[in-house]
Amino acid sequence: MRRREFIALIGGTVASWPLAGHAQQSMPLIGFLNSASPRPFASLVQQFRTGLGQTGYFEGQNVVIEYRWAQGQYDRLAGLAADLATRRVRVIAATGGEPSALAAKAATSTIPIVFAIGGDPVNIGLVASLNRPGGNITGVTLFTNVVGAKRLEMLRKLVPNAQVLAVLVNPNNPNTKTDITNLQTAAHTLGQEMVILKASTATEFETAFATLAQRQNAALLVNADPFFNSQQPQLVALAARYSIPAIYELRGFAAAGGLASYGSSIAEAYRRVGLYTGQILKGEKPGDLPVFQPTTFELVINLRTAKALGLDIPANLLALADDVIE
Repeated sequence: MRRREFIALIGGTVASWPLAGHAQQSMPLIGFLNSASPRPFASLVQQFRTGLGQTGYFEGQNVVIEYRWAQGQYDRLAGLAADLATRRVRVIAATGGEPSALAAKAATSTIPIVFAIGGDPVNIGLVASLNRPGGNITGVTLFTNVVGAKRLEMLRKLVPNAQVLAVLVNPNNPNTKTDITNLQTAAHTLGQEMVILKASTATEFETAFATLAQRQNAALLVNADPFFNSQQPQLVALAARYSIPAIYELRGFAAAGGLASYGSSIAEAYRRVGLYTGQILKGEKPGDLPVFQPTTFELVINLRTAKALGLDIPANLLALADDVIE
């Protein structure tokens, strides 16, 4: 290529850059904040996009999404949320539990925020009420702290001979203290001893499971936590290695080989976050959108895992299950 032709080509390319940048900037910009890692949450991000699409917004076509992932390090969320706020995004989708939602709230009082959390947003100060959130925030709550007691009851029925019921919690989750109190109350009602195991990193899981394995006839409840959800394969593998019957929040754990799961649909929660985000882009005020709460809960039992553990699941419990994996 001749020098003159090359200069003309480069000049034309450079001249087009501002136009391309202007085209992107003309689209609404959404900030997506999550406390975990992108790979384990890929299907949930797709559900978020599905909800957006139901309001007419499609990533790369008429909306741009800036993703920020804390990789399970909750102390990074404040900086990530502040970064999104300085970019003047139109909405922040704060997913991955309370840590993300609280970080987004601290970063801005004007940019609309749509959260996905497990606990009570009123108690932690995110919204004024569930029906009329007020301010710049609304979202979805799965009320996992309430469901946790029911999950413990399910575990007791799955493993009736268990002498010890253990709970694995993340001490960095703002819900942990409340969850422990609720679960201790539930365990007392069941007449069961309860052991608290703590882990906030993947390397601490091994210690927690090895400690529990030293107890005879123990069963485990893995508490609801975004970081735990992102470490699904390791948690299921450790339960299998140490022959510990365990119940989890999400269906994916049971499908991957966990004994059972009991909870609401997190996929529906992310779709709803996308839907609310799109509605806000269209002009609705977050404070006028009621906090969405699930009304159905799903029990999944992995019969193959039960047999491997030598458990005989009662017929009446199998009849209650929404899905039995054989």
